[in-house]
Order: sequence, then C-alpha cells, then structure tokens
Amino acid sequence: MLKAFSLASLLTFAAFSPSFAQVERLGSPTSPILQAAVVPAGTDIMYVSGIVPPPLNPQPAGAPPVAPIFGDTKTQTINVLNRIGEILKTKGLSHADVFMMRVVLVGDPSKGGAMDFAGMMEGYRMFYGTPEQPNKTARITTQISALVQPGMLVEIEVQAAFPKKTP
Repeated sequence: MLKAFSLASLLTFAAFSPSFAQVERLGSPTSPILQAAVVPAGTDIMYVSGIVPPPLNPQPAGAPPVAPIFGDTKTQTINVLNRIGEILKTKGLSHADVFMMRVVLVGDPSKGGAMDFAGMMEGYRMFYGTPEQPNKTARITTQISALVQPGMLVEIEVQAAFPKKTP
C-alpha cells in the first residue's frame, strides 16, 4: 500500500508541476543533440516563433539612426537563447522543457561566408546538456542567405512540452 501511495504522490506531483513533461529523449549520451523526442499524449506544446538577436547597441528614442550591431554567431546564439528563455518563463517553463529546435545561420563574412557552426554550438552548450540543465533537444541547423536585418547571423525557433493542466 505504501508503494502505491508513493507512486500516486509522484504521479500527482508530475501532473501538476508546471515544468515536468515526460518527454522521451532518444540518442547517444555523448551527442550534444537528440536523435528523436517522443511527446506523450495529453501534453501541451508551446511553439516559439523564430527569435532573432537584439542589437548590442540599442538606440535611445529620438537618436539619429545607426546601424545595429548584433555580435558574432556565439554572442547572437546566447542572446537569442536568453530571449527564448524569457518567453518560456511566461508559461512557467525553461530550456529543460524544450524538445525540438530549429536553428538557421547566415554565413559569417569573417568565415568566408560559411556558417559558424562551432560558434553556435558554443552558445548552445551553455543552455543544453549542462550539469545544471542536462536535457538536450532534437535539432536541425541550416545555413540561409540572409535574415531580416544585415548583421543578423542567428534565428532559432523551439518547441517545449508541458503537462496539460486539468480544470
């Protein structure tokens, strides 16, 4: 009877904990990304649109326009993932709840027009597969010719899973 009560308590906690979804994550423990993720029925999914980096030199209101500076690929990846983290928080979620990620990179002029995959991975590894946040994502990374503003090198969209709230 005690085992049944303990299991029931754990399941109750899991059902009502806002950032605890039983996503099955498949892949090699040494890989920085998943091969696949299985989201169980009865789970809500948050779709976060493609997020681009904020300028490092924001303009004060009324100032003469200046070209925005966004930084290198690593800096942009970190800033985009920080923005995504803020969006996830609006639903009580975190990067631990993300199971799918799509990354688009613009070729870096300092790299001869090739995408800076290593720079993106440096930023990514600060948020995923860490001792503090061991979850990783299924992911695609691709290179495109341009984003909405010159100097932007990174755009990321994610999907996060969380338990459906019961009325």
